[in-house]
Amino acid sequence: MNKVFLIGNLTRDPELTETSGGTKICRFGIAINRYNRGEQKTDFYNCVAWTNLAETVANYAKKGTKVAVSGSIELRDYEDSQGIKRTGIDIIVRDFELLSPRSNGNSDDYEGSAPAQRGGSKPQLQPFDDDSDIPF
Repeated sequence: MNKVFLIGNLTRDPELTETSGGTKICRFGIAINRYNRGEQKTDFYNCVAWTNLAETVANYAKKGTKVAVSGSIELRDYEDSQGIKRTGIDIIVRDFELLSPRSNGNSDDYEGSAPAQRGGSKPQLQPFDDDSDIPF
């Protein structure tokens, strides 16, 4: 099983491009803090989102946005500019959630907001008190 869940901040603005076949691809980086024996270290991951998810990331996330991503780890081999063979690690994003709060009170200006989280009012919860039918 190859599954990864990460929460971190974008290290740069997402870069939306298109393959020669017309498929959207978005590349972005995230930084994640971890602690080792009381010392804080930061790990950096390259992430890749495809198709509709790529457009969503590019439209609503920006450098510094706190995000949660889930997906899989993919290794790729390449040659650097000096001809040395290297291995790169990418996170192939399958699910993406924006975690940054609103930048101000305007619901249309949600910092890092996806369309499903924007606009409209939230439903109001009504108190429910029906203790009489509880079987225990």
